[in-house]
Amino acid sequence: MRNTFVQPEVSVIITAYNTAAYIEKAIKTALSQTLKNIEVVVIDDCSTDATVEVAKRIQDGRLTIITNSRNMGATASSNRAIRATSGKWVAVLDSDDWYAPERLERLVQVANAQNADVIVDDLFLIRDGEPAPWSTLLSESGETIPHVCRIDPVFFVKTDVYGQRGLHLGLTKPLFKREFLLQHSIQYDETLTSAYDFWIDMECFVHGANFILVPEPYYFYRSRLGSSVRSDRIPWLDECCRKTADFMQQELTQQFPELVDALTQQLANFERIRAYYHIVQPLKQGRLLAALTALLRNPTGFAHLLNQLPAILDRRIQYFVFRNETAFEMLPRRQKMQA
Repeated sequence: MRNTFVQPEVSVIITAYNTAAYIEKAIKTALSQTLKNIEVVVIDDCSTDATVEVAKRIQDGRLTIITNSRNMGATASSNRAIRATSGKWVAVLDSDDWYAPERLERLVQVANAQNADVIVDDLFLIRDGEPAPWSTLLSESGETIPHVCRIDPVFFVKTDVYGQRGLHLGLTKPLFKREFLLQHSIQYDETLTSAYDFWIDMECFVHGANFILVPEPYYFYRSRLGSSVRSDRIPWLDECCRKTADFMQQELTQQFPELVDALTQQLANFERIRAYYHIVQPLKQGRLLAALTALLRNPTGFAHLLNQLPAILDRRIQYFVFRNETAFEMLPRRQKMQA
């Protein structure tokens, strides 16, 4: 019998956990792309709501649904989904986000023309329940990028500094050339609970990826209560410090001195902010002795608090006095969280 298998141009992976209210839109916008030669792999990470039932109601031969037998987390689920795909490109879609209809066709066209290994686009930023985006990632960044361009790793790091305005390309949802991932054994770091998109991009960079940015928004990034970084930031900052330090020590990373310098600055920034939260969090909880102890152990946290006061006051005045609902929108968020 003749083998009639046709390799998909793009495999879209969607990891899901308790997003029954959103996943239908995510899947349907993937399947409704103007580029038809695709597959969509949904992997459910032991949802306790009707996520799987909603997904299974969609009838399309290009859709595969995988269910984990135990909760594995977003990174392990993403790696499992990638292993189940066969497309030339692997595209990432969060289960509460969605694509513009022409997204995959446009990005694949540019990727092929630019010989890209990784390609990203701008993000529409939209609040849950609102009919239209309030801005885009690029518009809020302060950067001017009018044309398709190649991104280098130093620029990528220096414009993605937590707590500072910047491009924050670590939030984008790439298309990866599958052959490139396989050739270099690149996958999501399963020890991470957040920022994993940033770090898989970094792995691609140090392995020589041609990383292309299309400064046009085709991805709708939904912000919703409970989907962003947890309120207790200290464990997350501990994780950021650990990962940054470990990545800097990799033999491959050491071959890029300017990148090591940029990561060193990033690590110092994480450490300052961590010291700040060791003071602020107990203060908010009324634990004055704990706050004082943290201050004495690391006075840089107090210095960071003083530096942040003007911005903190301005955001609160904008929000509470002038009712500017966007005042807190672009505080950098490292990753939507999943159980």
